[in-house]
This record gives sequence, C-alpha cells and structure tokens, in this order.
Amino acid sequence: MKKLIFRKFTIDFLLNFLISITIVGLIVLTIQAVNYFDYVTQDGHGLKIYFFYTLLNFPKIIYRILPFIFFVSLFFTIIKYETSNELNIFWINGISKIKFTNIVLKLSIILMLIQIFLASFLAPLSQFKAREIIKNSNISFLTNLMGSGKFINAISGLTIFIEEKNDDRFFNIFINDTSKGFTRAFYSKRGILTSEDQIKKFVLFDGKVLNIDDNRINAFTFDQITFGLQSYTSNSIIKPKIQETETKVLLDCVLNKSNKVIKNCDDDNFFNEIKQELTKRFFKPFYIPLVALICCLLFFTGKYKKNYNKVKIFTFLSTVFVLLISETSLRYSGGTSNLLLFAIIALPIAIFSIVYMFFYLKVNNA
Repeated sequence: MKKLIFRKFTIDFLLNFLISITIVGLIVLTIQAVNYFDYVTQDGHGLKIYFFYTLLNFPKIIYRILPFIFFVSLFFTIIKYETSNELNIFWINGISKIKFTNIVLKLSIILMLIQIFLASFLAPLSQFKAREIIKNSNISFLTNLMGSGKFINAISGLTIFIEEKNDDRFFNIFINDTSKGFTRAFYSKRGILTSEDQIKKFVLFDGKVLNIDDNRINAFTFDQITFGLQSYTSNSIIKPKIQETETKVLLDCVLNKSNKVIKNCDDDNFFNEIKQELTKRFFKPFYIPLVALICCLLFFTGKYKKNYNKVKIFTFLSTVFVLLISETSLRYSGGTSNLLLFAIIALPIAIFSIVYMFFYLKVNNA
C-alpha cells in the first residue's frame, strides 16, 4: 500500500515536472531563437546553421531552468495533494512524514545528479558543438545579405558596398579588405557572385584595385578578376567561451595551471573565471535537495490549520530566497579567498542539515 502511494506521488510529480520543463524550455528556446536570428540577418549564415545552433543550446536552457521548475513542480504537487485531502489519507494510513520527506529527497538527489551531468558534460558539449558549427560554416547566406545601397560587414576584415543589385548581378561594387594587415580596395562597375564546391567567389568586371601598405600606394585596372571568399571568416564569435569548454580541460587548468587548449591558465582573472564556472557546474546542483526539503515544510501543516496560508507563503518565499542565494553566492565564487569559497560551497549543506534536524525533532516530539 505504502509503495503504491509513494509511486503515485512520484509519477504525479515527475509528470508535472517534465511537462513544465518542456514547455518553459521551448518558450525560452523560442525567445533565444529570435536573438540568434542575427546569425542569419547580419552574419551571413544559412538557415540550416541557424536551426542547429539554436537546437544545440537547448541543454543549456534545461540546465539553467531545472532548479526553478523542480521547485514549482514539487510545491504545487504537494499543494494539490493537500487540497484533495490525499496527504491526510497518507498520514491516517500510518505513513511517517519524515519517511515521506526522505522519498522526496531521494527524488531530488536523482535530479541533482542529472543537473550535474547537464552542467558538467552535456551543456558544455552541446554549446561547443554549436560554436564549431558557426566556426566551420561558410557564408552561405551572403547573397541574400547583399542589397542595393547596403554595407555588408558579415565577414571579418571585409566590407562590401553595392550600389545596385539586379537578380544575381551587381553594379558599382566597392570592396575594402583589411584582413591581410594592409588595405586593399576594389572598385568594379559590375560583378556576379558564383559558388564552386561550396566556395563563394566574386567575379568582378571593369574595375580598379588600390593597395595601400606603409603609405605606399599601388593601383592597377582590370577587365576581370576573381575575388575568393574562402579565406575569410564570419564576424560571429568562433572562439569557445569558458562555459562552452570541456570540464576536464577546466579542471586541468585549475589543478595544474597549464593546459594545451587554454593558454592563459596562469592569468589570475581568467583563473578566477574558471573557478567560478566549475563551482556552478558541480556545487550549484546541491541546492536542489535543499529546495526539496524546504518544500516539505508543507507536510507539517494542513489546510484546516489557521497558519496554513502563512506556511505556504513562507515556504514559497524561503525557497525563492534560497534559489537567489544559489545564483548570487556562486557568482562571486571566482575572485574570493579559498576560505570564503569553502563557505559558499558548504552553505547549502549547512542549511540542509539544520532544516532536516528541525524536521527530525518535530516528528519525534509530535
């Protein structure tokens, strides 16, 4: 009987949790997808690149919203059970409140481990793959970026201006190239954009080239010249950020202060950023069991008690406060002393121990 009760509660909670995290995750993904559309409209990448880049950021979204969705799902599942008198039925059938709390804590520990897996492996890996897609992509959407009277700066070190566009033909073209360490300017009366083996090329007709290097100017005219785009890269950021870097690499940097991937491990500011990132990945999930324990305060009251609404509000606000602490304290974990860093890491464990001891004493003295 007790196993069936625990199983029903677990299924109801997990169903609420999965539905909520999927809906909220898709909403956040949609909002971010609008921001990522700059990769198409400004940086010249194709829709396929845009789609995969957006999709690969989904694990990061799930990782970030998981603690809050866990709290909301658990809080309202317990409220629902209390409203329908199901919790009273549990207590009448001899189910211990501390045992029920332990069941909830086991669920929270499972989700904590999932959160650690997302934070330390899946989210960084998916973000790294997304950055690689941008890095390895050609400027496949460049043709659509080109329009009459527009400056195109989608390619690093290259500015293109076209006075008039007619289908795939361009007129009065100006190209300014500074990617080689000197200025090289092209002017052409007309031109076409071609693609060979997925490599974009500008074929220019009837124009002039101006080279400016160390105050020396060299100019010549041409009837036809091919301007290849294969050696240019997008203006999109292609270097992986710290949050996109593999956990093993970050740990090697912190422990040995040297790594082949990260060259400036000995830089204090960069080293502090890595410490902060590792703290977020491994210790922020420890707040999930604490959140679960605070929500279990609702087991020790009931809707027929005068203080029920106050306990609900107190539980809700306390949990929100704990989630805020989890964000703000870890944000300052990078530049702090080792003693303060230890205090930040130990904080959720200490609060958890105090609250659990309160539960234990309350049950034994009831």
